[in-house]
Amino acid sequence: MRKASGATVAMIMGVALYFTLFWGYDALRVLTSPTYGLEDVWRSQFVFGVGAIFHLAPMGLIKLAAFFGAVKLAVAIVCAVHLVDRLRTLAGGTVRSDILEGGLIAVVAVSLVAIGPAVWSHNDELVRSLVLQLALAALATALSAVERSYNRDANRPVNPASRLGLDSDAPIAIDASAVAAAPRLHA
Repeated sequence: MRKASGATVAMIMGVALYFTLFWGYDALRVLTSPTYGLEDVWRSQFVFGVGAIFHLAPMGLIKLAAFFGAVKLAVAIVCAVHLVDRLRTLAGGTVRSDILEGGLIAVVAVSLVAIGPAVWSHNDELVRSLVLQLALAALATALSAVERSYNRDANRPVNPASRLGLDSDAPIAIDASAVAAAPRLHA
């Protein structure tokens, strides 16, 4: 098989760059704020929604906002590590896509937790941004799985016996009579 195309790699890197920049900025904004980002009503709406589900007091809301900020910072760091790993593979080596997939699992988890309160409060803009993040995470995960499949197939030696479903370690015996061509009849 061939290696994954350059467009696939570019799209994976673009998604990783998106989460590095935007989630990193959001995490730093939340973690450096004295109220952990709760002063921004639009972006912290899911914290209030989750807090209402679990009946959290104001101190619990601040801890929950700090937790989501820390998760977003962890995702941004994981995506940045993946970008550095991608740049390292330009010099030679193989990429470790499981690093990015771990971060994308956290993106999906945070987005799914945040989308519920956004839907309940009828906030279309917040739902739209969260669905975009879910779609980007799904796209990058699918492309990463395709790339891993291509790389695995490209590194595997081709053995004709394995294509036929035979034991690949067994020697292949060819019967001389089976190789002879059938007689041709001409009318």
